[in-house]
Amino acid sequence: MDFKLSALDAVHISAVLDDCVDQLAILGRIMPAQNDPKFKENDEITELIEEQKRLEAMYKQVMSDESLSPKEQETNAAAIAKDIHTNTQAINKSFRRNKTGADDNAAKVQADRRFVHNILESTLREIQTQGTFSTLVNAVNSEKEKKTELLEIVRREEESRKKVKQLQKSLVEVRKEREVEVQKRNEMIAHLKDQLQETKAKTAMESKYIKKDAEVRVACAQRKCQMTETELKDETKDLEHKLEDESRCNAEIESYLKTHHTLLEEKVEFWMDKYDTDIEAKQQELDSLKTAKAQDLARLQELTQKYQEYEKVVQEDKVEKERQRRQEERQLEQLNACTKIQSWWRGVMVRKQLGPYNKKKKKGKKGKKSAKGGKKKKK
Repeated sequence: MDFKLSALDAVHISAVLDDCVDQLAILGRIMPAQNDPKFKENDEITELIEEQKRLEAMYKQVMSDESLSPKEQETNAAAIAKDIHTNTQAINKSFRRNKTGADDNAAKVQADRRFVHNILESTLREIQTQGTFSTLVNAVNSEKEKKTELLEIVRREEESRKKVKQLQKSLVEVRKEREVEVQKRNEMIAHLKDQLQETKAKTAMESKYIKKDAEVRVACAQRKCQMTETELKDETKDLEHKLEDESRCNAEIESYLKTHHTLLEEKVEFWMDKYDTDIEAKQQELDSLKTAKAQDLARLQELTQKYQEYEKVVQEDKVEKERQRRQEERQLEQLNACTKIQSWWRGVMVRKQLGPYNKKKKKGKKGKKSAKGGKKKKK
């Protein structure tokens, strides 16, 4: 979003910003150098905060990973929580080490001065080139986002501490449950070993019984196969008789179809001739309709062209009449304005006694004498 400025405002603001940039540059030369160890500590704090973000993202990924077992999730989450705790302690130590003091304030003021200097320089270039100040607005919005992000990190840190305590408690409970479960499973294994021995004895007895049963079943199956074999031989003989009957019927049907095939070929030739004659007749009818359609289309185009010409003439006539009406109205307005101006000018000449309405030119010599006598009498 561009915030446009007028040319006068842009010139005024650019002058003010130029002055501010110069003052900030002078202030930067007066203040201590940026190679102060406090600046390095601020960089260390930023690195610790980035590491804290990375560990929180890993913790969320482990807790949301469904491919891991609950035990693996707990162990991985506990390890990451321990790393988060140590990183938080390091951040707190660095904050305590960088607590309020003259050097820290100077470093902070120097960093803020450098940031404001860069923003004002870029804003000044943007105002001089484009007449907008969107860089300044974007910088303010980004600083607001950084502040809210830092507050969100502190809030997440408090929540992670509470969650670590809860996980530690749950880990102790899970360990107790696992020990009880392991004991139960050992007892179950001993019980299953006893059952395994019993099942081995049972399977030996069952195998002997199944072997004898299978031998009896095989003998019975052989007898059934012999019986079915005799039945199938009888059935094949019946099928051979039926096949002879079917072949005889097939020969008779084939002779009947051959006799009727010749009749159908004659009918097909008749209908093919009829189809060709009908097609030729319909084609001629279609050609006549196409020619009629072409003539109608030409007539339609001719009428359409005439209609467009007539419509154009009508529109030109309307435009000409409208022009004449406006010209007459303008002439009438000019005539009324002239009469009003003439009547006003006559009134001015009458009130000012100008031109033919001047009274001094109408007086004679007698008027002058009487005027002189009146002056003497007054004396």
